[in-house]
Amino acid sequence: IHDRQDQRPHEDHTPRISLIIDDIGYDRRLAMALFDLEPNITFSVLPWSPFGRSLSRKLNSKGAEIMLHLPMEPVEYPRVNPGPGALLSGMSPDALLDQLRKNLMEVPGAAGVNNHMGSRLTAQADQMNQIFTILKKEKLFFVDSRTSRESKCRASARLLRIPYAQRDVFLDNIQDPAYISGQFAKLIRRAEKHGTAIGIGHPYRATLEALEAELPKLKGKIHIVPASRLTVVPG
Repeated sequence: IHDRQDQRPHEDHTPRISLIIDDIGYDRRLAMALFDLEPNITFSVLPWSPFGRSLSRKLNSKGAEIMLHLPMEPVEYPRVNPGPGALLSGMSPDALLDQLRKNLMEVPGAAGVNNHMGSRLTAQADQMNQIFTILKKEKLFFVDSRTSRESKCRASARLLRIPYAQRDVFLDNIQDPAYISGQFAKLIRRAEKHGTAIGIGHPYRATLEALEAELPKLKGKIHIVPASRLTVVPG
């Protein structure tokens, strides 16, 4: 007599990571090289960038997950400028949401959003609630890049019941393949400990080189999944 349980598919406990590459929209060749290397990379596209719209369409058509890399006000603003389409703390709710909608239209096929800069704006509960109201309506998820310890994003996601995750490791603050490989190892250790981890990188030559060296080593040990798969509505 067969044990019933043997007939169930074996549950896979392999750790999972997501790799989000921010600032997509300037270097077409590097973006496509990253996709060719690993199609489960998630590409976060800057609105109003020279190739953002065309890259969104191209990557989306190939099955890649696309996000809007949403420019938001940092604490150092205006000395540090998040670029075109930025959401600023001084905006009225109408202006803020109007700009958000325009930014979303600039990144066709976006399944989610993460913040570009935003150390000031992500710490403003009212404005994050307003932003998340739109994300909810559009059925988008949010990944907090964690540029501020005071971030209110998780609380807003809980309030508005939208799928959420946060960045664990920045991979390439230093553009050096050896450093990036070290950060990647940190990401893997975190995934092995917690089951999942999210790393954020950028379309740098050094990042591509490091990933070319590191990704083949993961075969069978770690699954790379699109960022949406690691988001959950906070409890």
